[in-house]
Amino acid sequence: MGAVNNTSLRMQYVIAACLYIGQFGIGYNLGWTAPVLAKLQDPEQTPLNDVITDGMSSWIVSFIYFGTISGPYISGYLCNVIGRKPCLFLGGCAHFIASLTLAMSKNIAMILTGRVLSGLGNGIIYVTNLMYLGEMASTKIRGTLLTLTGLSSTFGTLIVYSVGPFVSYAAISWLSMTISGIFLIALFFVVPETATYHVIAGKKEAAIANLTLLGRQNDIEEVVTKASEKPRSKKDQMAEMFTVKSNRRALFIVLTLSVLQQMSGVIPLTAFVTIIFAMTGSTLEAHVSTIIVGLTQIFAASIAPLLVDRIGRKILLLVSTGACSLSMAALGTYFYLYNNGYAIAEDLQWLSLVSLMLFFVFYFSGFGIIPNTFIGEMFTDTCRGFCSTFSATVGWIVGFAVTTSFGYILLAWGPSATFYIFTATCTIAFLFSATFVPETKGKSLLEIQEFLGK
Repeated sequence: MGAVNNTSLRMQYVIAACLYIGQFGIGYNLGWTAPVLAKLQDPEQTPLNDVITDGMSSWIVSFIYFGTISGPYISGYLCNVIGRKPCLFLGGCAHFIASLTLAMSKNIAMILTGRVLSGLGNGIIYVTNLMYLGEMASTKIRGTLLTLTGLSSTFGTLIVYSVGPFVSYAAISWLSMTISGIFLIALFFVVPETATYHVIAGKKEAAIANLTLLGRQNDIEEVVTKASEKPRSKKDQMAEMFTVKSNRRALFIVLTLSVLQQMSGVIPLTAFVTIIFAMTGSTLEAHVSTIIVGLTQIFAASIAPLLVDRIGRKILLLVSTGACSLSMAALGTYFYLYNNGYAIAEDLQWLSLVSLMLFFVFYFSGFGIIPNTFIGEMFTDTCRGFCSTFSATVGWIVGFAVTTSFGYILLAWGPSATFYIFTATCTIAFLFSATFVPETKGKSLLEIQEFLGK
């Protein structure tokens, strides 16, 4: 019997590994701009007629949000209409077409179109992956499989950081298209539809066969019963989000943290990291520093899941936001000294790399993951899906504004002022967490909602 269970668990891991290829593609797309923007600003490497400005760089980075924002709503509707697997396939196709468009781009319009399609694929795959893994995985490994999605994304970013500087502009996107193609093949041949959707579609026997394949025979009754329940309408979920006191307070906490996440500068820093290092005057080549930062993100994403349940959410959030604030302050100070000709700046060239490394370590160890944890813990079951999508949408809209304005602010006010703004945002996040965020470690979902409802 043990052998059967081990075989079934291996099947779950194999399916999850196929989904992680799509998640890997998300991280690759997010980090794509780091090596690409440097090439687009180099007359010898750009495929365009002219090099791009700093302002246009910001638009290229931020255009991905147009697709990302719409992706979850498309998948949220289609997942119950055509199924989880077709939605994943749709997201993979969006990535594939986006990569093809970017690889063949000869003008800005094609690049911006490719970025929108990349975002669309990101939004669809991200949401559907979480839904699929939550429905597919056994209780004992569900947390692990869900947590590994973040690590997969970060690994994708590291790969584009590492390969991008050494290949042509087009080759960066050809590699992305290859990843998308492998993802689509894996979906077609390995990944089955979830039991939950089979029940929704009235295919109870297929659902039972699916659960049996995964070694979840004991969960058949629970899955069939839960999936058979009539889902609440979006209108009812929206009403519950504002009429239930615990949900209102949860929304205030999660929404504020989501907005502050985007305003911390993490997306612009991820996208512009190579250009930022090129501005520091460091003797270490910019692409080498970028790879080091990518390795740092992998390290942080690996240790983060271990800390959440051991240290506690609030303490981890306070340490994370406080350290992020100090890191950005150090980076802003270095640029202030360097750009104003202070002699000491030459001895502090290491500070820019160390500051960004520490920022990413502490961001991905707390600030980057805790708000998502709160989404799963603070909202009631009946409106959790709608609340998470709503919070993410607002955050992404703010992220679009921050990323679009980054290049213009960098040019107008200089890097020191820009990073001091991020310092202020992280400081506000620290003060907000200390004042309004409760500790949820060791509390049941009911206890958390009772506390928030007081």
